[in-house]
Amino acid sequence: MSNKHEQTPLLHDAEASRLAIPVKWPLYYFPERVRPYLELIRLDKPTGTKLFFWPFVWGLTLAAYRTGLSETTYALELLRCLVSAFIIRGAACTINDIFDREFDAGVERTRVRPLPSGRISVRAATIWGISQLAFGVLFFSLLPPLAFCAAVIQLLPLSCIYPLLKRVTYWPQAWLGFTMNFGLVAAWATVSDTMDYRLMAVMVAGGWCWTMLYDTIYACQDMKDDVKVGVRSTALLFGTWIRPLLILCACGFAATLAYAGVLNEQGMPYFAITVGGTVAHLIWQFATVDLDNPESCWINFNRNGQLGWIVWVGLAADYLLKIHDITLAF
Repeated sequence: MSNKHEQTPLLHDAEASRLAIPVKWPLYYFPERVRPYLELIRLDKPTGTKLFFWPFVWGLTLAAYRTGLSETTYALELLRCLVSAFIIRGAACTINDIFDREFDAGVERTRVRPLPSGRISVRAATIWGISQLAFGVLFFSLLPPLAFCAAVIQLLPLSCIYPLLKRVTYWPQAWLGFTMNFGLVAAWATVSDTMDYRLMAVMVAGGWCWTMLYDTIYACQDMKDDVKVGVRSTALLFGTWIRPLLILCACGFAATLAYAGVLNEQGMPYFAITVGGTVAHLIWQFATVDLDNPESCWINFNRNGQLGWIVWVGLAADYLLKIHDITLAF
């Protein structure tokens, strides 16, 4: 006997059938029956994976610089960071959509997602989510013990609790800040024999400020719909004070990057490219974003995925100069 509740779309059948759901790259390379599962992990929206990926890479490169890690090992660890970010982001999005399916049905931007549109059942999505979590734990079991613990914390409690918070607090972005950036700790612990708790605390704090910035901008897209369906966010909490909040977060991000460079004894490329480039990029963001325009908010949110390159290039330049024993003269 079929489960009627699970098979019934949250949108009415007639309405769901009228929805023009675009098939984005790379989804059109996959069979139609598979696409809803790939949409759940946001395969067609890579920015979220980038935002999970960059903290892993930053933690790895900080540790590589500190320890003099070989380039071959560094390249392999970069690949591991990418897979880790993909696994955690996909599982987190699937869990989020299961919890938020009724909310998503009432928000214009999200009503065509697989669950609210009825293209996949709750049971199927749950099995898919559990499979991702199980694979993630198995993949992370290859890490050293401390790195394994950090990765599993990010995968399970941090990612699984976040969707529930938007129902009870206007600060879900605060929890997301830890969720998105805990990969820093896992990546550092993978290649370093010791844990530099002060450096990691500073970098996670900086990543937290960064996440508060870009996810508040992201939340600005849906403020009207969020009020109707009962979703809470920092965008709603701060109202007309959003821009000062974002500027404060940006200052915190830049300041912690600078302090982390001092703690890890980084070189001039780090301070010029990572810190200076980040400040310039953030100024450009504030000069171009229109927080009352959902399209502008979406564009600016995506730009934060690009900001990760700037932070990494300075880190990578320092690392390469150090392992090749090259000293820059100024």
